[in-house]
Amino acid sequence: MKKLAIVDDNIFLQKTILEKLSFFDDLKCKFCANDGKELLTKLELSHNIDLILMDIEMPEMNGIEATQMVKSRYPHIKIIMLTVFDNDENIFNAIKAGADGYLLKDVNPKELYDGIVETLNGGAAMNPSIAFKTLKLLRNPIDFSTQSEEEQIKLTPREIDVLEQLSKGLTYTVIADNLFLSPSTIRRHIENIYTKLQVHNKLEAVQKARNNNLI
Repeated sequence: MKKLAIVDDNIFLQKTILEKLSFFDDLKCKFCANDGKELLTKLELSHNIDLILMDIEMPEMNGIEATQMVKSRYPHIKIIMLTVFDNDENIFNAIKAGADGYLLKDVNPKELYDGIVETLNGGAAMNPSIAFKTLKLLRNPIDFSTQSEEEQIKLTPREIDVLEQLSKGLTYTVIADNLFLSPSTIRRHIENIYTKLQVHNKLEAVQKARNNNLI
């Protein structure tokens, strides 16, 4: 029986991952944590864990920082980044921090299981798109220290207005009324925001915007 931990600040996504793992009798989730800080507290109580499924964008302590801390304290624990973010900087920083694998959250249960087994056996689980980007980074190294993520993310003033409204938990219709726009225009702005921030839902968009001081 392989013992796992899940680290993700989104409770719904925690449950989704648990459902995917439930198909396999040889995997057991010992605990979930909402961020890197909570993970380290729980590991101090019990670090009898084989592998951690780690999100990247989280409050308190993100997945990159948590990976570095876990690897320095508990080098026996394998870590797979499980995230929606597949940009070059996150991949580079995760591998540099000591991540043993990198999968995207839309991975199906069988692919997730195979990735876990492969990583526990000394391999490196990666989506094909991530593996391609990793090879590209090795061939053409980028100095990310000279690039801040704030510089890479370019939102228009109107998109920032929409994001600020979203962060208040308002509906598309209310946002449209507040900004004197049509609901369809609001949807289009939100689609553009998701694309630029490389996120898939409102919660992730607001969180990443806050992390990068956009709102």
